[in-house]
Amino acid sequence: MSRPRILSGMRPTGALHLGNYMGALDNWVALQDRYECFFSIVDWHSLTTDYADPSAIRENVVEVATDWLAAGLDPERSTLFVQSLVPQHAELHLLLSMIVPVPWLERVPTYKEQQQNLEGKDLSTYGFLGYPLLQTADIVVYKADAVPVGEDQAPHIEIAREIVRRFNNLYGDVFPEPRTLLTEAKRIPGTDGRKMSKSYGNAIFLKDDPETVRQKLRPMVTDPARKRRTDPGDPDKCPVFDLHRAFSPVETREWAAAGCRTAGIGCLDCKATLAENLLERLADVHARRPALAARPDTVWDILLEGSKRARAVAEATMEDVRGAMKIRYS
Repeated sequence: MSRPRILSGMRPTGALHLGNYMGALDNWVALQDRYECFFSIVDWHSLTTDYADPSAIRENVVEVATDWLAAGLDPERSTLFVQSLVPQHAELHLLLSMIVPVPWLERVPTYKEQQQNLEGKDLSTYGFLGYPLLQTADIVVYKADAVPVGEDQAPHIEIAREIVRRFNNLYGDVFPEPRTLLTEAKRIPGTDGRKMSKSYGNAIFLKDDPETVRQKLRPMVTDPARKRRTDPGDPDKCPVFDLHRAFSPVETREWAAAGCRTAGIGCLDCKATLAENLLERLADVHARRPALAARPDTVWDILLEGSKRARAVAEATMEDVRGAMKIRYS
């Protein structure tokens, strides 16, 4: 019996950090045995906000793919590909744009949010407005049954379902309605306590070696109430403890929480133990990544082969779409 199919993707913004890992990548690795997986590096999507300077995209594609492979995505079990190497995404995006009302796109929550958050960029483009429509094409060109996403992306899957219903009502049942496969959200703070982000300069990257990880953790902010070693703290207000929740076993979390509340341990003790648990969790990633990073051509070959497989699946879907829309002329 065939497995249900899933599709998800990441923008090529460079090396991945712990937030990317716990927010998506670790979950994708676990899904490989239960689903037929298509994972895309969505380079066209990166142009919706970074169109003015695309010079780093190719290098970033390799960085992302290297981290994917190091984390355990297996090209024998999953199709790993580059969005722009499958032109059927663009064709379907164009055809869907003929039937989707503009107000549907304008009401997507992230449309206005990102315009406010990225005030320094001119986002008054169709590409930015149409981001959810291209995302829908990414999903349904593979007739994906589900999309693993965090809660913040759920509205994008809902609009994809609306677009599928509209298409199917107009032209007949071509696409399944993709369901949302919610990924458990873990708060991964950066070293300054804010959300981990490359742009904030507070990230711990998957490519960081063990000593770099330790160096980044040592000055990490903690509960501001702990000004001295003898001051008790509140682990629920401590970004370091958020990382313990993500990477440390239960007994370590209990030790850290009790030691913080009673001032029985110092923050440096807490961070040192976190570092060892974090490094244990990333041991396989650190073991695999150097060899992959040393062979970028091999990484590209994997993406090219995956893109070839993805094109075959996408073209079969487009044959159905062209037939349904009466624009298959041969």
